[in-house]
Amino acid sequence: MEVLEAAQCLERNGVDVVHMEVGEPGFETPPPVREAATRAMQAGQTHYTHSLGLYPLRRAIAGWHKRHYATEIDPDCVVVTSGTSPAMLLVFMAICEPGDEVILADPAYACYPQLICFSGGTPVMVRTGPETGFHLNARSVAGAITPRTRGILINSPSNPCGTLIDSQELERLAELGVFAVSDEIYHGLTYGSQARSIREFTEYCAVVNGFSKLYAMTGWRLGYVIAPPDIVRAVQKMQQNFFISACHFAQTAAVTALSEECDRYVETMVQEYRRRRDLVVEGLSRAGIRVAAEPTGAFYVFADVRDYCRRKGLCSYELAFDILNRAHVAVTPGSDFGPGGEGYLRLSYAADYDRLEEGLERLARYFG
Repeated sequence: MEVLEAAQCLERNGVDVVHMEVGEPGFETPPPVREAATRAMQAGQTHYTHSLGLYPLRRAIAGWHKRHYATEIDPDCVVVTSGTSPAMLLVFMAICEPGDEVILADPAYACYPQLICFSGGTPVMVRTGPETGFHLNARSVAGAITPRTRGILINSPSNPCGTLIDSQELERLAELGVFAVSDEIYHGLTYGSQARSIREFTEYCAVVNGFSKLYAMTGWRLGYVIAPPDIVRAVQKMQQNFFISACHFAQTAAVTALSEECDRYVETMVQEYRRRRDLVVEGLSRAGIRVAAEPTGAFYVFADVRDYCRRKGLCSYELAFDILNRAHVAVTPGSDFGPGGEGYLRLSYAADYDRLEEGLERLARYFG
């Protein structure tokens, strides 16, 4: 967020900055969802709900998973939360005692280690690389398992790389017999193969998902977790104490988001993200910047700038700020995602097409 804050400071001084650093969907929430929220508020749905969440929404979540993954989900094994980060925090608090370990990829989403540490756990980061799309594989995870291991954290499509884990590898990870926490927030935002859910391979898992990315609902703060009954009960009790419940009218509107009524809006967004991805990948290639692994999901590109950093004597953090100050393009340093991200930059292609074109032109001049 330091790059974003510095970019905003420049903008306050009249500088035009192209934002390619933030994972903020470049679309408005679909009209049927907004209309459903308006109706819900006018009907007085502005109160506390059941701590698990509204039953119609939990039933809709179960139905969505059956439609997309052919998995059977009991609505009582779903907890609706105020975003996916609280969902993940509550899951880690449910499975971790002080000193317990959770295995995750390096690089990975910057908040994961913080959530694990705040829960009393210890993040065990396993170095990954372009050859695996920066994903964990069963062999490397098996070598990191200890008696204190309580979970494996999976994220596919991934942040920061936008890559999907191979379904056979996902199955092998499930077969390790360690509780899997799968962040599936970018499911649906794929360009080719569909993302597979960990729940297709094991019930010994927690699926974390939400509405922010696929439905462009970041400001609505609505997520959910699907987990075994004992984990659900622990998460529910903590939710009752910490958050009470997710927003009433937002939950009602989310039922509409999951309906087939919104499928065409989602498809329009996915096709446009595909177009933007192609633009960015091709633009980086013309600028002489190599994409570390082909992005097939989410809305991120992980750009390999290790050679450039070595030549200029810069780390990725210094490079990101130099690009911001000289080219007025905001990108995220790879080191934000762990030591394994050093020498890379994460670029988001969620912004409008014309702004991405402008950003790529500036980057070509900067690296030229």
